[in-house]
Amino acid sequence: MENETINESATKFEGIITTVVEYITTYGIKFLGAVLVLIIGLWIVKVLKRSFRKMMVKSNIDDSLVPFLSSIVGVILKLLVVISVLGMVGIEMTSFIAILGAAGLAVGMALSGTLQNFAGGVMILIFKPFKMGDYIETQGYAGSVKEIRIFNTILETVDGQTIILPNAPVSTSPIVNKSTKPIRRVDLTIGIGYNDDIDKTREVLRELAEADSRVLKDPDYDILVSALADSSVNFSFRLWVNSPDYWGVYFGMHEAVKKALDKNGISIPYPQTDVHVYKMD
Repeated sequence: MENETINESATKFEGIITTVVEYITTYGIKFLGAVLVLIIGLWIVKVLKRSFRKMMVKSNIDDSLVPFLSSIVGVILKLLVVISVLGMVGIEMTSFIAILGAAGLAVGMALSGTLQNFAGGVMILIFKPFKMGDYIETQGYAGSVKEIRIFNTILETVDGQTIILPNAPVSTSPIVNKSTKPIRRVDLTIGIGYNDDIDKTREVLRELAEADSRVLKDPDYDILVSALADSSVNFSFRLWVNSPDYWGVYFGMHEAVKKALDKNGISIPYPQTDVHVYKMD
């Protein structure tokens, strides 16, 4: 009886050994191969990520965008390596990929606005319709670009207000960038009375332009009669200046024109209406 028990135990032990050997024989090589693929795959991902980063730097991609995009590429490549390794060891990946895809779709729908802003930020940072410090007009707002973020662009107005604009509409709407050129034109409209001397007014404006060192001579300024309005004769006073001097000349010249016209006895009329009264017999 004792011998039979020993024989049964020996048989069970041999069966366990056989099963372990079969398992190792069947899956051991796959497991080692998977580990090898994982190690090599992660090394390749690291090399590709570094190469992608260098390529973006050489392409003059914005510095704030380079680490973000390289991280995304790295995560995607690592995920592909892990999925491949899990498939090698016999784990069914079809259902896993389907669940992952459904989850990604749900998250994408929930964050559609955020993702649109992200895509808009990427487009702005890649194509650079404007850069830090540029003065732009977009979405009904105007100001200097203080910061370009992944999801929004921050403007600072001339009166010190901060405007935060989502990147999605900014990237798809018209943008007026007033800082792309080294020079800008200051356009002033000057109205004088109908009884005032046009030639004398032109001479006064010419002296103002010549006296201001910020006003460029190439291209030259223009002093043109632009309209015979209801209450005034209007001059278009167009001055070319370096972009940093724009606002200084714009505001300063308004004051200088008023003082110069007053000094020379030239009036700046206000809108008026003549009323004629007829006495009826």
